[in-house]
Amino acid sequence: MRRSTLIATVLVASCAPPASRGWECIAPANAGGGWDLTCRTAGQVLYELGEAPGLVRTTNMPGAGGGVAYAHTVAQRNGDTEVLVAASPSTTLRLAQGQYGRLTEDDVRWVGAVGAEYGVLAVAADAPWRTLDDVIAAWRDDPGSLVVSGGSAVAGQDHMKVLLLAHRAGIDPRKIRYVPFDGGGEAMTALLGGFVHVFSGEASEVEGQLAAGRMRVLTVLAPERLGGRLAGVPTAHESGLDVDWVTWRGFYVPGEIGDESYGRWVEVMRRLGASPEWEKARVTNRLEEFFLVGDEFTEFVRAQVEDFREMSREIGLIP
Repeated sequence: MRRSTLIATVLVASCAPPASRGWECIAPANAGGGWDLTCRTAGQVLYELGEAPGLVRTTNMPGAGGGVAYAHTVAQRNGDTEVLVAASPSTTLRLAQGQYGRLTEDDVRWVGAVGAEYGVLAVAADAPWRTLDDVIAAWRDDPGSLVVSGGSAVAGQDHMKVLLLAHRAGIDPRKIRYVPFDGGGEAMTALLGGFVHVFSGEASEVEGQLAAGRMRVLTVLAPERLGGRLAGVPTAHESGLDVDWVTWRGFYVPGEIGDESYGRWVEVMRRLGASPEWEKARVTNRLEEFFLVGDEFTEFVRAQVEDFREMSREIGLIP
């Protein structure tokens, strides 16, 4: 979607609320997803800590994989000092692939990441594939024989996990069949209903089904094994595939708010991440430790955009 189309969409769809209404966190998706959870959880903790001037309201602004919220921030809120926007690797991936038109990572200011979770591949409990190696072997025999579901769009992060695994295994990733759904819940329902064979998602999404004995997790896309219910699940590295996928949860703010206001947000995020209240919320929401703020986070984002751009070129998603 071109920049002009994105901006036109948000001009019609929404108006900037007055700054006097207090802090706002924009979740670039419908209620119930990761961005929504990031806004609501962080907003509640900021209120409990007395950092926010009042309750932090969450505004859901779905569209274009985060592009509508991104364009809204740039076009209508660029000087707003009281708005945060939730972000994740889905944001940086779409920026890397040019999915936000002419908008770039330099059109906003990156405040911080306060937690993360790792990607997983899973199947139904009664599926014949018991390991990642079994899935790779099936792909080698016939890349189109398995259908993968995920909660992101084509070329989005759930799809990218599968494309990278196939590519690193020497399989043409463009031959892997992927069906996008509107969120991980729908993608898992398709798996459990027998409509697809493999689910690509996040660790927190599968824990309930794993506990109920309905799913089997084949691999975690982490540098080392995770704890809890996933402690026995091997990493992709253990199958000889150098693939990690960390889904960090963080925020950006408008690009022209000024250094003083930006510095305030960085310190607010620093205090949030260091608080026992956030530690409790992070564990409750099954997020791993992952904390970067200010310049360090900004450099991380810029490097990730470049990495994703190179990955996307390597796989053939962009020229």
